[in-house]
Amino acid sequence: MLKQERLNKILNPKTGRTVIIPMDHGVTDGPMAGLVEMSSILEKVKKGGVDAVILHKGIVKQNQAALAGLPYLIHISASSGLGVPLRKMLVADAKECVELGATGVSIHVNLGNQYEPEMLADLGRVARDCEREGIPLLAMMYVRDQKNGQIINDLTVKSVAHAARLAYELGADIVKVNYTGSSDSFKEVVAGCQIPVVIAGGSKGSPEDFLQSIKDAMSAGAKGVSCGRNVFQADDVTTMVKNVVAVVHGT
Repeated sequence: MLKQERLNKILNPKTGRTVIIPMDHGVTDGPMAGLVEMSSILEKVKKGGVDAVILHKGIVKQNQAALAGLPYLIHISASSGLGVPLRKMLVADAKECVELGATGVSIHVNLGNQYEPEMLADLGRVARDCEREGIPLLAMMYVRDQKNGQIINDLTVKSVAHAARLAYELGADIVKVNYTGSSDSFKEVVAGCQIPVVIAGGSKGSPEDFLQSIKDAMSAGAKGVSCGRNVFQADDVTTMVKNVVAVVHGT
């Protein structure tokens, strides 16, 4: 029951949908634009009506005032652009997240590369621990490899649908995947996954294209969006959040 109560704070019970703003990028990329001063950006997204945010544990510890009344998931995966970015390692666990007041746990799994087996093993263990602790698990599932120093994402429908299905099969409560580019193709992703599917915001683009992709994904059955750069690097963060919330929840 406790797990469902927490899940209801992430997924709006009235719509079954969610707007999540991930702000875990500082571990991989350092203090990037929009995420230098965390308390300010947290206040802005909260004012916009976001459902939840995703943060690493250190940010949670240092920004309790700004997080008051705002559901947050703690991201327990980490890798650095200074090292081996594809290989996500666990840097926290479900019990620690509960102790830090989290509403949920977030884990990142990269598929289709040499590190996939260990990350899948981590996903299985973390799903078990989240169940025991009564806390929901969001799995960020990406099919990606590295070639000539560049991260290459596989956005084919077959691969994205497989990624979503893996999260469902291994015990996640929400899965985040890349959008496949069209409503018709994304329907195939949703059809094979019986847990809520949310789309990643993707690389920063025009606000119009960003909002249209969310509309298209929602029409395909997506249950929301987990978008970072397109929100926290927007010219007006609060207004952008309000626009995303309007698309997702129909307000």
